[in-house]
Amino acid sequence: SSGINAEWPLRPGKKKESILDLAPYLEKRMRVKFNGGREASGVLKGYDALLNLVLDGATEYLKESEETIKTGQKTRQLGLVVCRGTNIVTVCPQDGIEQISNPFVQPE
Repeated sequence: SSGINAEWPLRPGKKKESILDLAPYLEKRMRVKFNGGREASGVLKGYDALLNLVLDGATEYLKESEETIKTGQKTRQLGLVVCRGTNIVTVCPQDGIEQISNPFVQPE
C-alpha cells in the first residue's frame, strides 16, 4: 500500500455546512473584524461554508499609528475583496450598530 487515500477528495455526502446563515445580509453593508485587530466594512456579495466573505466597496478602518496621525487618514478604500474566513473574528451588519454598556460589569 502506498499510503494514499484515493477516497479522500471524493467523500460524497460530506459537504461542509455553514455554521452561520448570512443569506439575509446579502447586498447589505457589513462590518468585519479580523485577527490582529483590523476592521473593514463593505457590501456582502457572497460567502461560503468556511465563512470566506466577498465584500464590494470595502473600506478598511486604520488603527491609530504615527503615520495615520501624521496624514490624518483614518480609512483606506479597498474595493472588491475576499476575506478569508479563518481570519474573521466577528461579522455584523453596519446599519444598526450601537455601543452599549457592558452587561457583565458589576456596579461598585
